[in-house]
Amino acid sequence: MCGIAGTVSFTRGAGDHHVLGQPISCTVHRSEPGSRRSWSARHARITATGVTAVDLVDGLHQSLTVDQAAIGTTVLAGTGTLFNAAELRRQLSARGHSFDGAGSAEVVLRAYQQWGAACAERLRGMFALAIWDAKREQLILVRDRFGIEPLYYTDTGDGFAFDSTPNGLFAGGLVRPVVDQDGLRELFGFTPTPGMSVFKGVREVLPGEIVTYGRDGLARRRYWTISARLHTDDPETTTARVRQILQDSVRRQVAPGVPLCTMLSGGLDSSAISALASHGMPGTPLHTFSLEYTHHLKHFRPDELHDSLDSPYVAQMVAFLGSEHDELRLDASDLLDPAQHLSVVRAMGQPVVGLDMYVAFQRLAQRIGDTTAPVLAGDGADELFGGYIWFQDPWYVKTATFPWLGAFHRMEMVSGLVDRTLMKELDVPEYISVRYEEALREVPLTGEEDATERRMRELTYLNLTRYLRIVLDRRDRLGHVGMVQARVPFVDHELVDYVYSVPWAQKNSGGQEKYLLRAAVRELLPGSILQRKKSPFPTTQDPVYRLGVRARLQAIVESGSPVVDLLDPARVRSVLTDPSFGLSTGVNRMSIEMALQLHHWIADCGVTLDV
Repeated sequence: MCGIAGTVSFTRGAGDHHVLGQPISCTVHRSEPGSRRSWSARHARITATGVTAVDLVDGLHQSLTVDQAAIGTTVLAGTGTLFNAAELRRQLSARGHSFDGAGSAEVVLRAYQQWGAACAERLRGMFALAIWDAKREQLILVRDRFGIEPLYYTDTGDGFAFDSTPNGLFAGGLVRPVVDQDGLRELFGFTPTPGMSVFKGVREVLPGEIVTYGRDGLARRRYWTISARLHTDDPETTTARVRQILQDSVRRQVAPGVPLCTMLSGGLDSSAISALASHGMPGTPLHTFSLEYTHHLKHFRPDELHDSLDSPYVAQMVAFLGSEHDELRLDASDLLDPAQHLSVVRAMGQPVVGLDMYVAFQRLAQRIGDTTAPVLAGDGADELFGGYIWFQDPWYVKTATFPWLGAFHRMEMVSGLVDRTLMKELDVPEYISVRYEEALREVPLTGEEDATERRMRELTYLNLTRYLRIVLDRRDRLGHVGMVQARVPFVDHELVDYVYSVPWAQKNSGGQEKYLLRAAVRELLPGSILQRKKSPFPTTQDPVYRLGVRARLQAIVESGSPVVDLLDPARVRSVLTDPSFGLSTGVNRMSIEMALQLHHWIADCGVTLDV
């Protein structure tokens, strides 16, 4: 885990760098103390921070890499991990390139010198890159195909700036953390628009995008997008191919003989990754981690999304794998800690939906981070193979919006406490509708799909390009709080390229959720795990937590927090006085959690609302 940052300005000389003199801040929680390195010249400044890595898979975290060849200076700063560095090194050596060290950062630098910005198409991994080409006086930003590693940029008025997080841009004083009405629509809509942030004037480099900035201004182009093609493989061939790609993806992301960690929930996805890692690296120590709420051990109640407790299935997998295991147990006091709430908001850069889950994940990341080993996770499988309830329940499938929002805005689960006049002005449902239609126009199709196949392709694309963004951002931002080196083998472009085009009838054969994935890993898992129904990351059922967030809301209101001006007084009174939590007015626990986070965002993080 690491961060990169930089600025470019063609209007300031070497002795008058108003922009370049600012202390660009790769966010502190993305790096180790003393790891910062910077390079600067007349028009550009690049900064990189890093952490210590314990495995041998080629990371881009080492430092800044500068090459001062006769053709001109080239500077590279990168975050993440490159999974095909060895292959690229052989190709480049065959073309006459020499290497001073063993790091993958130099491989990327030589690849750029050989192929230009098009080298991005040859990289396989999770990465965000910044390259300054002094001869062309051009900055090139590159992000991996799924945006696993973050990268933001902004116009500074007299130049251009980028950073791994918006917080870094704000810490440098280049731009202010201002949120306008579109930013609030993004926040309350719970469907991130690719390329947008919630902050005015701050954009993300799109997944699979190259952004260049030079004297001619800004240019953008995609080097990879999801594509559709006719699938001709029979079911047996398809299953074998999925298994092969998954094995290859896991193999690329681990190093033989080095301790390896996985996040294990006892579900299909994390169990499959754990088994693939264990089988693919015999003799490599495997350390598994899981999470459970103490309240659930005696009082768990099945609901629409969670029909079983994780712990028994985790225990089965631990015994099956023979892994060293560490279970983190959390109670309501852990989830109610205001310091943890503030930490989540700072790490994510904004309030989130499901605060208790984010706090729990942050605590788990901190526990895993103590090992300093890389950790594999099962993220991405549900989006690709159709594991969520909205792929299975006909009501959700037919809903004419982003499927995860089917019942969401009826209850105003995020914005229930926000001022009603403001919510009317924002008209979030209309904003979502426009974004939904935009997304549908992007969906790759072959033209041969019937109505059912077309709809399932749409749902898969929406999940891979929107919902997965939420999942990956959570893992990246909170993982960095715990210094966790997280890797996600399901989020692999070769796997997505293949599985996206597999007909729904093969993916969901016999109506079984994620049938294709279950078939691909059938020989690796116990029958109980193979048959377990999807159970998402758990949210606590503890009534002590429910009452605790209400008590925190009351304390914040009584403190005179600036967030009070953003809230609806009648609804706040209803929550604080009505034992039913004001459900009749569309308010629930998530609405209260959002209000708590808005308080931290405005009062503690210095965010200004321009609404």
